[in-house]
Amino acid sequence: MEIVAPGPDDVVSDLSRELAAAPRWQQSLRQAIRDPAELCRLLGLPESLLPDALRAARQFPLLVPREYVARMRPGDPHDPLLRQVLPLGDELTPVAGFIADPVDDAAALRGPGLLAKYRTRVLMVTTGACAVHCRYCFRRHYPYEEVPRGMAEWEPALAEIADDGSIDEVILSGGDPLTLRDERLAALAERLAAIPHMQRLRVHTRLPIVIPSRVCDELLGWLRGTRLTPIVVVHANHPAELDGATGAALGRLVDAGVPVLNQAVLLAGVNDDVEVLAELSRRLVDLRVMPYYLHQLDRVAGAAHFEVAADLGVALVEQLRGMLPGYAVPRYVQEVAGAESKVVIK
Repeated sequence: MEIVAPGPDDVVSDLSRELAAAPRWQQSLRQAIRDPAELCRLLGLPESLLPDALRAARQFPLLVPREYVARMRPGDPHDPLLRQVLPLGDELTPVAGFIADPVDDAAALRGPGLLAKYRTRVLMVTTGACAVHCRYCFRRHYPYEEVPRGMAEWEPALAEIADDGSIDEVILSGGDPLTLRDERLAALAERLAAIPHMQRLRVHTRLPIVIPSRVCDELLGWLRGTRLTPIVVVHANHPAELDGATGAALGRLVDAGVPVLNQAVLLAGVNDDVEVLAELSRRLVDLRVMPYYLHQLDRVAGAAHFEVAADLGVALVEQLRGMLPGYAVPRYVQEVAGAESKVVIK
């Protein structure tokens, strides 16, 4: 019998069928924009931005879902959502005090993919993958090649957690843990729930903000499917990120009985304005999401152009207190390497 190798059309057809069969959120991940030229073309941005964007993307690649791009203002290089994802030449200029590991993750490493910074809780770096590459990411230089990639490789971390009765909460982080398939996350949640002293499972994620379809039945199933109390911490920095689809996704989590908190980062040119911060808090509260933290920027190499002076941050939070009810004012905090908790600035 003659064996005929598949031709290009067959390969394309197979890929198309695979994509069509994937959950919508996985399709969005695969179709995300990775080429600065495509992003600039879609938004009608000045061609002068492209050379620096291409150079900066060689050091830290561009990645942004199309759903997120659709919320940006065409033709505006200063759009606050675009500013969070567009590579800029500023990233390539070394700045004193901005380093590869500003929060000293390396010193907190307790095992493969397991970070222990605080009493009673640990953080599992479950993946290096994200749905969006935020240009200010404090882990943009993290050695993700050393992160466990499946249940077998997570065993040492699970054994470490099981052996330490002081740990009652695990934080799933990354990357973004929700880039993993639900069946893998469900298996991990079940293993953690089998540890007697475990009480809570926290998930830190940006996916419900940038790809709202990620909040699916399967996700809600494993979040609510064990005895552990689930908590989801999302990351929105600007009210324009909270469109109707995102609001519906956050509502599904809340309706399922999952507490949802938001943490933002204070970013120059994005949200360093009291009216913007106030509107972000109002929209979050109206969506039943509690404003949790406003972070001072972690001083990671490549992100110096995002830094806002802490005294301005203090003044902004003071103004928020006069504009909003107390529950809508996030705590203004900074992560200090070696500290046993976030340091409250205001």
